[in-house]
Amino acid sequence: MPYAATHLQTPPERAEVDQLTGATVLEFGTPWCGHCQRAQVLIEQALQDRPQVQHIKVEDGPGRPLGRSYRVKLWPTLVFLRDGQEMARVVRPQTAQELQDALAPLAG
Repeated sequence: MPYAATHLQTPPERAEVDQLTGATVLEFGTPWCGHCQRAQVLIEQALQDRPQVQHIKVEDGPGRPLGRSYRVKLWPTLVFLRDGQEMARVVRPQTAQELQDALAPLAG
């Protein structure tokens, strides 16, 4: 699944995320967050040649259980999962290389 441009209307439950198979990137943020908006180009570039990586964009905020379960503090936070297990995390990416480095462990 390629880059997801919009946030999900209804985020998945943590139990659903834990059961995911394969490579997944969970992106936590909001549509109005300036840091999130600036990171979109980098995220899209990092995922463009990786159709096997599922990208799930989750709107986060106070009281949002999925973000709290991952202890998200700043946006955007990208959590890189393989078979539901966290392999890497990038907070407020500044370079494409940061994202490429985080995607690398998902291939194994």
